[in-house]
Amino acid sequence: MRNIQTIICTALLSLGCAYTFGQEMKAPSAKKDPHLMTEHGNTRLDNYFWMRLSDEQKEAENPDERTKDVVDYLNAENAYLDASMAHTKTLQTKLFEEITGRIKQDDESVPVKKNGYFYYTRFDKGKDYPYYCRKNAKPNSTEEIMLDGPVMGEGQSYFSIGSYQVSENNQYLVYGVDLVSRRQYTLHFKDLKSGKMLADKIENTTGNAVWANDNKTLFYTKKDPITLRSAYIYKHILGTDQKEDELVYIEKDETFGCGVYKSKSGAYIMIGSYQTLSSEVRYIDANKPSGTWKVILPRERNHEYSVDHYGKYFYITTNDNAKNFKLVKAPVENPEKKKWVEVIAHRNNVLLEGIEIFKNFLVVSERKNGLNAIRIMEWESNNEHYLPFNDPAYMAYTNSNPEYDTEVLRYTYTSMTTPSTVYDYNMNSKEQKVMKQQEVMDESFSPDNYVCERIYATARDGVKVPMSIVYRKGTKKDGQAPLLLYGYGSYGYSIDPSFSSVRLSLLDRGFIYVIAHIRGSQTMGRQWYEDGKLLKKKNTFNDFIDCGKWLVENKYTSSDHLYAQGGSAGGLLMGAIINMEPDLWNGVIAGVPFVDVISTMWDESIPLTTGEFDEWGNPKDEEYYNYILSYSPYDNIQAMEYPNLLITTGYWDSQVQYWEPAKWIAKLRDMKTDDNNLFMYCNMDVGHGGASGRFERYKEVALEYAFLLDLEGISE
Repeated sequence: MRNIQTIICTALLSLGCAYTFGQEMKAPSAKKDPHLMTEHGNTRLDNYFWMRLSDEQKEAENPDERTKDVVDYLNAENAYLDASMAHTKTLQTKLFEEITGRIKQDDESVPVKKNGYFYYTRFDKGKDYPYYCRKNAKPNSTEEIMLDGPVMGEGQSYFSIGSYQVSENNQYLVYGVDLVSRRQYTLHFKDLKSGKMLADKIENTTGNAVWANDNKTLFYTKKDPITLRSAYIYKHILGTDQKEDELVYIEKDETFGCGVYKSKSGAYIMIGSYQTLSSEVRYIDANKPSGTWKVILPRERNHEYSVDHYGKYFYITTNDNAKNFKLVKAPVENPEKKKWVEVIAHRNNVLLEGIEIFKNFLVVSERKNGLNAIRIMEWESNNEHYLPFNDPAYMAYTNSNPEYDTEVLRYTYTSMTTPSTVYDYNMNSKEQKVMKQQEVMDESFSPDNYVCERIYATARDGVKVPMSIVYRKGTKKDGQAPLLLYGYGSYGYSIDPSFSSVRLSLLDRGFIYVIAHIRGSQTMGRQWYEDGKLLKKKNTFNDFIDCGKWLVENKYTSSDHLYAQGGSAGGLLMGAIINMEPDLWNGVIAGVPFVDVISTMWDESIPLTTGEFDEWGNPKDEEYYNYILSYSPYDNIQAMEYPNLLITTGYWDSQVQYWEPAKWIAKLRDMKTDDNNLFMYCNMDVGHGGASGRFERYKEVALEYAFLLDLEGISE
């Protein structure tokens, strides 16, 4: 093995960077190769466009010179980070051991009953990957290990099982495996009766498959090999070659993706086509997999709907003349819109997020005043009730409930001070039982040691923006406490306040942790999302900044101790706020950041681009071009002082390509006028989701926490 000095020197010399051991390492300086792009009469200069590699270049056995240059640069950034943070290695080790030490090593999930079997996963002590197991529901049944995660993941730089499905006769297992971290899964098959693997293998899928009721036919989604768009639904017959699979549906609209699923009743297989603003569902009888697919309702602009089945009706969650969604039912034999009957009306102050159908009950997931609500309704009466939740900020959601004929609802509850707790709730008797609560393997831990708050900041346009806050009891609000403000604010995705044992390592060292529920999410309803996208996207950034200012003004912290964090689209948020208000933050962590918005959204060959025009706008439209250009982090870097910054990315990321953060840090380092820390860690083995394995990911968390603590002068 080459020693670290050799690795560092090789990486840096390839870039012409001087470094002498025993002296401070000089930051990498990426070469400039001017690339001009003229759009709508505007010319942009990108000196680092050369960093973009194709998959073919990355995967080549003999890399070309440009690939070598890019890899050398990424390695040089990693080496610079490693050397610059060397004084925190002891702290990083302590944090990693602390974080992983709170996790129960030999843990097991709560078994889920389906079709006469209990399914669960369990970990052995010290193992990164779980066993996927089942037991027959009959008494005294023995465990069957369906998939041996520790053995399957051994020796892999990355390993992930996407999902698995068992045939209706409980004999055949299909599961997806990703060994690259690009969310391109290969489907494999196993005969659970004999324990033998089958010869069937299906490549380049989403990792999910659905069995028809004949136990030999299944449907799966295949991705476009270039854009990775989920665009093709195939039918596979067990025992045949993938080349013989029948293409049953192709999603021709490049702004849409598609997927296949089964109704909870097991009666229908459905194909859902979807984009940001529209959807379309088609179906066949699960007993007749060669049948003709029928459309529930043809796609319409600005109409989103989802479908499940109960009895003689399809139950449809729809935003047709219902911004926060409503529930209707439609007869199976003719589900056209004129046949729809309203079940739950639209409400201006309640977002209908989803439904769970049981034989005797309908369970509705709602969002009221920014918080989750679970509503239980009886089919045969007007009786209904809500589950009671009392914390000021919490998260509650229905868990895995595959059984149709049961009166027991499984749900999960957590708050910023309450570890995740799984309940079985009897919808008839209203009695509930704790099935499992997350164990924090630390004798000193108690929820009573921490305080949770729900407060509101007033944004510059007068809108009240909720924040969820947690800190250790005794933490003073005198403006001196370090505070980490987290945000996302895109795609309507809401970051709900939940417990994190990992976070304790910050709280116990005096940090306050805050989630800003900014516009662009659906925390306060659908309009909250509408007001944070497209030509209103800047509301997301303004909300986050205004939350930060409110926390400073109200003495939760000060600018000298205020930190921000976000990942992916939240990384775009980080890039925007440091351009807009660089002096407000002492440090920022940007994970897999989407920062080169114009260039990415212009190029339709990049994965996810076409499906996101309704989120960001299509820059080929001049109005959207100019608006995106006004906030795109990469395009708005200025010659000014920036806060301390740590960037993380993955070389194989298919969602936010590595070259976006790589170009970003190169340009920042060239233009910024301060001596603050500017670091990037590129994991050369993984993609968007970070490292695989149960514990490996926490090494990156330990690095991030050490970065923050070091800025606060905390060394242990």
